[in-house]
Amino acid sequence: MQTIVYERTGDPSVLRLVDRPVPEPGPGEVLVRLAVAGVNPTDWKSRRQQPLPVGWQTPGQDGAGVVESVGAGVDQGLTGERVWVWEAAWQRPWGTAAEYTVVPVRQVVPLGDASFELGACLGIPFLTAHRCLTVGEYMPDTLHAGALSDHVVLVQGGAGAVGNAAIQLARWADACVIATVSSPEKAQLAAAAGASFVINYREQDVVEEVRKVSPDGVHTIVEVSAARNAATDVQVLRPGGAVCVYADDGGGEVTLPIRPLMAPNARWQFVLVYTAPKAAKAQAVTDVAAAVAQGAVRVGAEAGLPLHRFGLAQAADAHRAVEDAVVGKVLLDTAEQ
Repeated sequence: MQTIVYERTGDPSVLRLVDRPVPEPGPGEVLVRLAVAGVNPTDWKSRRQQPLPVGWQTPGQDGAGVVESVGAGVDQGLTGERVWVWEAAWQRPWGTAAEYTVVPVRQVVPLGDASFELGACLGIPFLTAHRCLTVGEYMPDTLHAGALSDHVVLVQGGAGAVGNAAIQLARWADACVIATVSSPEKAQLAAAAGASFVINYREQDVVEEVRKVSPDGVHTIVEVSAARNAATDVQVLRPGGAVCVYADDGGGEVTLPIRPLMAPNARWQFVLVYTAPKAAKAQAVTDVAAAVAQGAVRVGAEAGLPLHRFGLAQAADAHRAVEDAVVGKVLLDTAEQ
């Protein structure tokens, strides 16, 4: 099979397209013939910084394809199933930037009739967004239609992949969603994703506009840039609300005023999907799968998430695009050309 590997950390030039034997699934594992792989910021960050587990690494946490074979102890009926894959390369060498990958069976999820493109976009962004929408003290543990019907959610950075996922999941759960963006073009994307209200923070006062929509403040904030937005977040959070920080865009440190956050019993929750509690992650997988089955999530420009497609041999260019913060979702076509 053809696969992308790197044997040392560094810039995208360390990525190589090589031929390797198709891996055999071990006990409790499945072999997936991939059609499309997603590229996430954690892929390039790991490529630059994270030690290699076995001297080499195939990048890629997310993907979608068809189960080719199964290992001992796995239901043979899964063979031929269309699935999406999550966290393939987390503490394992076999990622999704390849024609095949092997993962534990719990890390493949039936995709049904949904497209492989959608499946490759689900893992990291949607599981992260789910955690942000359910970890607050007054937020539900599970998402479904109506679960957030009396909630107001603020998505800081509504045109990003996680922001898009948060908007779509929150709207599926019937929340009122306010999204912030930095340009009219990104405003159109956030609106296409389903945001109820969109604020251009370069041209509008975010605190004033949020308070117009929700005078009592918002229940939860999905936060991409805590260092930049902390002062705003403090002013728009309602009592008992949570700021859920999933990235450090704009700075690696944040300063918070103690008293203004003590009085409302506010929560600042940091979110990393890889180390999230197992039960919470399992619920996220279940809920995201349900949203897919109900046709509640979409991808593409018409859903606020433009797709940028690269061939497997162009993996370095795909990584550069993500590292350069391209707007939308970067995908690798991994099927044999």
